Amino acid sequence: MFVRVKAYPNNVLAVQVVENRREGNTIKQRIIRHVGRAHSETELVKLRELADFIITEMETKVQPALFPLKELAQMVTESRRRAESDPDPDPLNVKLKQLREEGRIITGIHDIYGTLFNQTGFDKLLKRCRVSNKVLKDIVLARIARPLSKRASIDMLETDFGITWPLDAVYRMMDHLDEEKVNLIQKLTYETAKSLYRQEINILFYDCTTLYFESFTEDELKELGYSKDNKFNQGQVLLALLVTTEGLPIGYEVFSGSTFEGHTLKNMLDKIKKKFRLKRIIFVADSAMLSKPNIDILEENEVEYIVGARLKSLTRQWQNKILDNKQYIKEKKEGDLIRYHSFEYNQNQRLIVSHSTKRAEKDRHDREKAVERLLSKFKKSKDVKSLISNYGYKKYIKTKGKSLAEINKEKVAQDAQWDGLHGVFTNIPNANPIEILAHYRGLWQIEESFRINKHDLKMRPVFHWTPKRIKAHIAICYMAFALIRTLQYKLRREYQNLSPEVIQNELVHLQVSILKHINTDDHYIIPSKPGKHVTNIYKILGLQYSTVPCRMLSKN
Repeated sequence: MFVRVKAYPNNVLAVQVVENRREGNTIKQRIIRHVGRAHSETELVKLRELADFIITEMETKVQPALFPLKELAQMVTESRRRAESDPDPDPLNVKLKQLREEGRIITGIHDIYGTLFNQTGFDKLLKRCRVSNKVLKDIVLARIARPLSKRASIDMLETDFGITWPLDAVYRMMDHLDEEKVNLIQKLTYETAKSLYRQEINILFYDCTTLYFESFTEDELKELGYSKDNKFNQGQVLLALLVTTEGLPIGYEVFSGSTFEGHTLKNMLDKIKKKFRLKRIIFVADSAMLSKPNIDILEENEVEYIVGARLKSLTRQWQNKILDNKQYIKEKKEGDLIRYHSFEYNQNQRLIVSHSTKRAEKDRHDREKAVERLLSKFKKSKDVKSLISNYGYKKYIKTKGKSLAEINKEKVAQDAQWDGLHGVFTNIPNANPIEILAHYRGLWQIEESFRINKHDLKMRPVFHWTPKRIKAHIAICYMAFALIRTLQYKLRREYQNLSPEVIQNELVHLQVSILKHINTDDHYIIPSKPGKHVTNIYKILGLQYSTVPCRMLSKN
């Protein structure tokens, strides 16, 4: 389920709760609830918050509670630790028929991500304000467990799970996350990445994405711009992210929404030089960073780089040289036939071009599907206007007269020549072309990082409106992302690679039942059976998951 805002005449915006349903091969949308109509930005914010709360209520009916009362959670944790450390515990002489379940709480998220939160140093981030420090931890862990808006999270926790933080406490906590604290968060994640690595960090992957708002107004940070989410009519910000070869985050920057991503490079290089003090940097980015000003900035700062090349934008002479080259070296790798060659592009740069049989097959398939979709549309209409507006179709359309169009077969044939070809520019002297290409392929780490932030952590859409709160929201999501990536890295190194979804599912289903004796009022804890990965997840963090029942300690 999700919230949809639908525009009507006279600037009226309808807020609806919508659900996607699959019918055969088609995804259809069904309106679950009409929440109301907004005639102003303030009304829209309130209706959005109400819609989020409605979704929360619906979802929590079928999902287990994620958090207990704070006091109860502490009692459960302390009781389990005491029982694990006691070599000769008291026997639990109770009759099962005299026990009644009083509650069931999830402990895995707190045990694992709470431990990582402390190990990273996040637990001391707001140490001068103890309440906000605790609120920050709860909100970060809540985002990992089930991301919701701040208001919806508070309503959910208070109404259904007994956590009593008022919304004002969350906003006060967010107001403490100023620029100094954001810089400290990034320093802590960088120090964590350094401590995990067995070698010096020198290869950095860099990319940008956009985060949109459920708002149609702009300010100094939230602006209209090129949207990677296809939300061109809504305000956005630009998020630039730096990660290591293993996907561990070490820094980020937030820019106004109208900023071109190619213009963000100088700011990030300044951040790297001032804050990280790396001895050697190999900067890896896609072709969006390829411009003469950016290359000049990299070389002036003596930074080695590997940047994606736009082969079809090169001069005709270079295009012919790439297509007609007979000197490609062939190499079989993981069931794929790779051909590559290193060209001396100019005095400081090399152009490394590769051809992959698998990539060629994908390129051919994608092109044929695009042509197939075009032909299907031609059967319905050959009107230029109905075709030209479809993104991805334009390059294969040839106009005929003023109002008709047809498939441009010459353009299709030209594109086919480039199937499987890819290039990168680098200024690293005497480097192995295969190693250079392998480094560039590592950019999938940052693409996956954006997927985790946008989908698993729901960093967007953003429901905050002031620049300070927007940056605080992004900082909270970044902290959650850093914890997820740190745990993934530890598991991959010492156990096996697990996705964030698998880890979250394992931890959310770790529960304990709280049983009360009807005669004595004593309480007992019955842990659930762990999933197949739980024991190893706990072991890697130096913890032990015990399934042995124990008596709950009294509050006193």
